[in-house]
Amino acid sequence: MKRIAALLAISGLTALMVFSFFLSPASAKTEYISIGTGGTGGVYYPYGGGLAEIWTKYVKGVKAVAEVTGASVENVRLCDRGETVIGEVMGDVAYQAYFAEGRFKGKPQKIYAMFMMYPNLYQVVTLQGSGIKSIYDVKGKSVSVGAPGSGTEFMTNLVFEALGIPYDSFNVHRLSFVENSNALRDKTIDVGIWCVAPGTSSIMDLATTHKIEIIPFTPEEQKKVTEKYTFYAPFDLAAGVYNGVDKPVPTVSVWNVVICSQDLDDELVYNLTKAVFDHQKYLMQIHPFAKYTTPENAVKTSPIPFHPGAIKYLKEQGLEIPARLMPK
Repeated sequence: MKRIAALLAISGLTALMVFSFFLSPASAKTEYISIGTGGTGGVYYPYGGGLAEIWTKYVKGVKAVAEVTGASVENVRLCDRGETVIGEVMGDVAYQAYFAEGRFKGKPQKIYAMFMMYPNLYQVVTLQGSGIKSIYDVKGKSVSVGAPGSGTEFMTNLVFEALGIPYDSFNVHRLSFVENSNALRDKTIDVGIWCVAPGTSSIMDLATTHKIEIIPFTPEEQKKVTEKYTFYAPFDLAAGVYNGVDKPVPTVSVWNVVICSQDLDDELVYNLTKAVFDHQKYLMQIHPFAKYTTPENAVKTSPIPFHPGAIKYLKEQGLEIPARLMPK
């Protein structure tokens, strides 16, 4: 009887240890998070890498990784399908995706905003001596409008529509940022378009070997674009960002937003959002435009409603969330 009692005691202790193990923090399930970014020649990829490092290091039970993608449009669709749960997206793409407009007409995407990143500037680049001085001079030229599925290509379509420049008036190329630089070097295109935070490495590299020009927008051209699409705003590219570009260049801009799947757990999104703002200075080491990644800018500039987890964090900061940014 004593032997049986001892065996029962040992069995009970073993069961308790196993049960305790599965309840312990060390055995908690790891949440794997994939972040849709963009190509390696832009800012999305290093910024997304910074997010991955912050979340893996500071959010318990999370392992995050930045994925190279076709950028904004693809990131929305990947997030909607659940192939990634986080995406870096231009605000115009996020707006039309959420509200089922434009390219997403009739197909609302299951996304929410988490926070705003920084404004992208629309940068129309050519080489000195090309004779291209105005945005309307692209007619009859070879122009890269951005990679397929990218926010640059998406924005170019809308900007050119607002300005009355049809795609059939020039030779259309759809190249990535790195391919833009190489094609301008080789003179296989006359114009490459970037919608990205300045200065981006691919333009900076090009400007070290070739004399570049960035085509300015007139006030009238800026007005045409921003009145037709209210998610765009006038912005000046500062002088000296790129070698040889010594004067400010008037252009248009759009904010970038980090989106997430609507199905993500509220507490997880809260923890991810909090970790980003707690470690914003680290993101600024990756790119100075991360100075715009603030809770206040999130509330001021988000084009779509926030995830409930993000709202919880923003309210803790004493911010009032407009009704238009509350999830349905």
